[in-house]
Amino acid sequence: MKHAKCTFAIFFGNRSLFPASFMESTRREMLSTLHQLGHSVLSLPTDATRYGAIETVDEGIIYANFLKQHDGEFDGIILCLPNFGDETGAIAALKHVQVPIFIHAYPDNLDEMGPAQRRDAFCGKISIMDLFKQYGIRFTVQKPHVVNPGNKDFTANINYFDTVCRVVKSIRGMTVGAIGARTTPFKTVRIDEIALQRHDITVETLDLADIIFRVNSLNHTKKTQEKKHQMQAIASFADVPQPSFDNIVKLGVVLDDIIDEYKLDTLAIRCWLELQKELHISPCVLACLSNERMVPIACELDVGSAITMHALSAATTNASACLDWNNNYGEDQDKCILFHCGSVPPSLMTAKGKISDHLILANEVGPGCGFGCNIGRIRPVPFMFGNLLTDSGQMKFYLGTGVFTEDPVPMNYFGCFGVAQINRLQDVLMHIGELGHRHHVCIAEGDAVTPLTEALTKYLGCQVSVPQL
Repeated sequence: MKHAKCTFAIFFGNRSLFPASFMESTRREMLSTLHQLGHSVLSLPTDATRYGAIETVDEGIIYANFLKQHDGEFDGIILCLPNFGDETGAIAALKHVQVPIFIHAYPDNLDEMGPAQRRDAFCGKISIMDLFKQYGIRFTVQKPHVVNPGNKDFTANINYFDTVCRVVKSIRGMTVGAIGARTTPFKTVRIDEIALQRHDITVETLDLADIIFRVNSLNHTKKTQEKKHQMQAIASFADVPQPSFDNIVKLGVVLDDIIDEYKLDTLAIRCWLELQKELHISPCVLACLSNERMVPIACELDVGSAITMHALSAATTNASACLDWNNNYGEDQDKCILFHCGSVPPSLMTAKGKISDHLILANEVGPGCGFGCNIGRIRPVPFMFGNLLTDSGQMKFYLGTGVFTEDPVPMNYFGCFGVAQINRLQDVLMHIGELGHRHHVCIAEGDAVTPLTEALTKYLGCQVSVPQL
């Protein structure tokens, strides 16, 4: 499941001192280009104001009412300046919007600088930015300062803005499921739910006993049959006892029902030891499948990781995973082994996984009680990583990039793992530890650190550090 391209509302700025002749061609060019890039666009009708553009306060109010009529139908606003544009009209139109705004301006042609041909949008963009800052209106700009829509830099700018809008849309108003109580030894994953709520993130808590009751009460249905096929498509269950396989399938159906019932965007689950003792399973492979569906599941009731996974998936449009900062890689100071028991989505694995017992928890609950771990290896791909903690009412992220390599690891290594090469890894680890971040790290293929940072800080009020800088 991939995130769809964002829908934009487009705003055309005008100032009557400058040629209005550009308005018709600009509208045609901008709408055509945005549609070609895969975006739906809302634009003010041409007869609603002069040229369908905004200059005066009255025209700004007309545009503001247009946005109210289409509330919820757009993810961001592109403020386009075909000429200098009037900043007062723009303020009247956009001072109350709650979505990201991208400011774009057309360039002048050196051989068309006479009074009837000059745009001066270069200067107008600075004026708009100035007044927006005075009013506290948040906005996004990119290089170059002015650019034609047909230029590849414009495409890059819109792709960047699309990522910003997608993250804001995904995080603002999201709901996280917390299934079970935090495992007592893992004080490392404590989170401040009130701090999250003040950032418009709701946590819904569910009792693990109720989950187990639902599993034990579930009969085989069409849902369980479908879940069985989904499981067998991503991993081999050849060594899994039938009762354990059936419980994995039923737990998968129960989790799907809960996601639908509570409208969850992501969730974290208490994954040991009750599930092993009561159902003889581990939920790792279910997290693997759900992560692939872009409804991330974090391990060990790590709600912060669940939120981070959701953010990484929104930013990269790729499936995410929750891993441990687990092992050094010999004496190489820029490499380490990232691992978890098997929640890595199939698209990040080198091959179909193999389901096994939980060989580590077997030391506690005995062999045969933890089937569900998906054994395999992470593909050699570039990735971004990060995580979240709450501190004094603030949401604080760190972000970075690395690459998974093909370096060898002993054959008896348990779980799903990858050798990660990360620039300045030792500094990253010191930064994580000194700020009190988790032993978990969330990853997704790709690199969207810069737009994700802007979305989290500028539009969502979070703090972000990038220790590799």
